[in-house]
This record gives sequence, C-alpha cells and structure tokens, in this order.
Amino acid sequence: MTNKEIKALISLLDDPEIAPQIQEKIQSLGETIIPFLEESWEETLDSQQQQRLEDLIHHLQFEGLQQRLRVWRDSGGENLLEGMWLLNSYQYPDADLQSLNKAIEQLRFEVWTLLRPDMLPTEQVQALNHVLFRVHKFAANTQNFHSPANSMLHRVLETRRGNPLTLCVIYLLVAQRLELPVFGVNLPNLFVLTFRPETPLIEPFYINCYNRGLILTRTDIEHYIVQLNLTSNDIFYEPCSHLDIVRRALRNLQLSFEKLQEPAKATEVAQLLTILTDEPATPPAAPEEEE
Repeated sequence: MTNKEIKALISLLDDPEIAPQIQEKIQSLGETIIPFLEESWEETLDSQQQQRLEDLIHHLQFEGLQQRLRVWRDSGGENLLEGMWLLNSYQYPDADLQSLNKAIEQLRFEVWTLLRPDMLPTEQVQALNHVLFRVHKFAANTQNFHSPANSMLHRVLETRRGNPLTLCVIYLLVAQRLELPVFGVNLPNLFVLTFRPETPLIEPFYINCYNRGLILTRTDIEHYIVQLNLTSNDIFYEPCSHLDIVRRALRNLQLSFEKLQEPAKATEVAQLLTILTDEPATPPAAPEEEE
C-alpha cells in the first residue's frame, strides 16, 4: 500500500460501522504501520479516536514483541542482554538495544582497568563491587520494591536502583564480558550469582548483588534455605540458564503489575511467559523477589 492509501485506511476508523473491519486490516499490516498511526494520533483532537489508535499501536507492538521473543527462545535464549531488552520493550517499545550494550560495555571497561592477571577470584569480585556499588552506586530499590521499573534494564541503568535480579543481570553481563566464570543462581525469593573458579583449589562462592556484592559461602546458602523451611535442592546452588533468568524477570514483572492492580498488563506479561515456558499463564503463588 502507498502512504496515501494507508492514511486513507486509518481515516476510516472514524466510521463505527466499518471500524472493526478496518482495525483487522490495519492489524494485518504489522508494526510497519505504527508511524502512520502515531501521526494520525497527533493530528486528531477526538479523544475516542486517540484511544482507538493507542489500542491499535499497543496491539501491534505486543504482537511484534511476542514474535521476537519466540525467535530469541528458538535461538537458544543465550543472549541475556537481548532477552532482557525484549522484556524491557514491553513497557518501553523504543528502548534501544545498542544503548544498553554501550552502558554495559562502559562498565566492563571501568572494571577491566582495575583487574590484574595475578588477582584471586575474591579480588576480582572486589573490583567489580568497587565499580558497580561504590563508583556508580547501584543499590537495592527498597523504597519502591515492586515498581515495574525495577525489572526494566534501561531504567535500572539510568536510576542505579533495581531488584535482586536486575542488579545481578548487570553484574553478570559485565563479568561475562571480562571472561570471569560468573553465573546466575535461582534461589527462592532472592536471585544471586555464583563464581566458579577454574582451579579446584578454590571453592565456588556466591555473590549477593542486592547487598552490594556481599560474598557468601555454600554454608551461608544452606542456612538461608533452612530459614525458609525448604528442602534442599541442587538448583539452589547450581548455575541456571539465561532462559531461566528472563523467565524469572517476567514473573517479577507480572507480580509488579498485580501489586499495582493492573490486571490487563499482568495478563499480557503472563502471555509472554508462556512463550518461554510450558507453564500455564497463571499468577505466581508467591513473589519471586522479596526485600
């Protein structure tokens, strides 16, 4: 269709008799039509027409997001930055992946300048902690713990405030670019990282990014599990996949919308979650992250 034909098609949304058919036709054109819908929104003073246009734009963006999430899943879900960016784009469709990449790369460079070949793993972690928690002052968002912004990577990079998972994701992305053996660990109610030294002479340990990179031992994790009255499980100690991380981030976001009494958004996030899991799109039984 020509630009003129697209604009003429959008103008027919004003006619209530044919509006449903016009909406269906517009939806079939996909995300490429969004700039025309946005232009029409700016030109009209009719609040009802603006709402129709907003609903159409959101529908097209959500359909596109679902498709991109399936592609990411089918590729193996290995690119953690891309997976978190896709989640980010639910709330912020214009969020730029390259901007996220540059922010992580800048942090990587700053840590790299502090690293030396003879450093012990704990000293390498201290260098990461210094840059992230002292220089850039990343910290727990305890005042607005259930804010959806805590699950949005670009917002956490801007505000320096996040939940346990997003703080760990930033730390993990930086560590991986430095080729450090750092991985995510799916602890109940608290997401942490584990450092797995390549030498058997040094025991693996854990990093709590929600507490400024505090180093924990396996015994600390065992005590934590006992405090929760849970039966010990290997997944509480072993590295999880990037797919697991994005799944958990989606659960956190779903919970945030439920806490804010936004059921429509919670339902949509649950739909995104079903793309990455075989689980039904139902609310989680308990919060994924707690203060």
